[in-house]
Amino acid sequence: MKAGSVKLYDANPEILRLLARTNIHVSIMVRNDEIINIAANQTTANKWVEDNVLRYYPDTIIRTILVGNEVLSYSSDAGKQIWNHLVPAMRRIKISLRAQDIRNIKVGTPLAMDVLQTAFPPSNGTFRSDISTSVMVPLLNFLNSTKSFFFMDAYPYFPWSANPINISLNFALFQSNIKYTDPGTGLVYTNLLDQMLDSLVFAMTKLGYPDVRLSIAETGWPNAGDIDEAGANIKNAATYNRNLVRKMTASNPTGTPARPGSLIPTFIFALYDENRKTGPGTERHWGLLHPNGTSIYQIDLTGKRASSDYETLPPAQNNVPYKGKLWCIAAPEVNLTELESALTFACNQGNGTCDSLTPGKECYEPLSVTWHASYAFSSYWAKFRSQGANCYFNGLAQQTTSNPSRGSCQFPSVTI
Repeated sequence: MKAGSVKLYDANPEILRLLARTNIHVSIMVRNDEIINIAANQTTANKWVEDNVLRYYPDTIIRTILVGNEVLSYSSDAGKQIWNHLVPAMRRIKISLRAQDIRNIKVGTPLAMDVLQTAFPPSNGTFRSDISTSVMVPLLNFLNSTKSFFFMDAYPYFPWSANPINISLNFALFQSNIKYTDPGTGLVYTNLLDQMLDSLVFAMTKLGYPDVRLSIAETGWPNAGDIDEAGANIKNAATYNRNLVRKMTASNPTGTPARPGSLIPTFIFALYDENRKTGPGTERHWGLLHPNGTSIYQIDLTGKRASSDYETLPPAQNNVPYKGKLWCIAAPEVNLTELESALTFACNQGNGTCDSLTPGKECYEPLSVTWHASYAFSSYWAKFRSQGANCYFNGLAQQTTSNPSRGSCQFPSVTI
């Protein structure tokens, strides 16, 4: 695939050994649950660097250590505890590296777009008030003084899919003729990613740090998803990622309207489809490769391959959001013991989820695990979707547009 860099979400020993004596630059990560201990103790930081860097470096070209992953997106009490330890942990890791005279490894932390309180138009970009002074100012000071990058996870798919009526799909896929002029600056935008990047540039500038460089720690487009996830298909995923590669590898970097000509190191999420990940369908379909290693679509990460050299992509069938009813039923040919466990789980959530399945009630018959599970899944999803429930059940369930109700047994549905 001619990848120049690879980013890990830990410091996996097997992968770091396999990457030795290749020309691939590597980014490794301090896990979120390690941050507080590292922040509190230099010896702990030194041990982390010894175990996860010195053991492999320089045979493995480690170039970045990311401390935590989207730490400021976790707003539970336990999550917030980590916030104020983030920058101290980064400082300690940097001190450990300097003590070993290692000066070519950048230390940073990847943040999601939800660190912004306002993001549109880009010139209105402002960090959230709960983190602006306490976390962002010391973070930007650290990144600026160590000449590191502001690492961000930026997915145009999410703002587009949340507002497909007002945001053009082509604008999100880098292939629009639309031009948007920021009323605050007069800067002209031709794609959604540039708007997202510049909203961070303006947010940093407002805090007095106009020059911290940007690096994209994650971006991409899902190649498949659930029925209610519009635009998640192979054609859009290939189009987005190929155009992204072309933009980011151009011999004369385009940068962004606020920073023309700037080079923005970028990671595509993800190498593989994560077939065991929970959540909505798109969560399992961001990969360039299937879990068995075969490609989902062709891509050249050097940006040198001409568009005309790629095979024709399957047409997009779901670019217009689905409107109508959906049901959640048992997937075909699944393990019945696992299905029974999932049925029990759904019924145990209460709120009358499985009242209609009790003996003598309208949905009790036919007496089969598949029938009962299908009713329970639909009922559970309809009752708890607003609280984040989805139609997955560890791969045992699937969405359908066909009403599975029979006779007097009416399955609850979700209206999209």
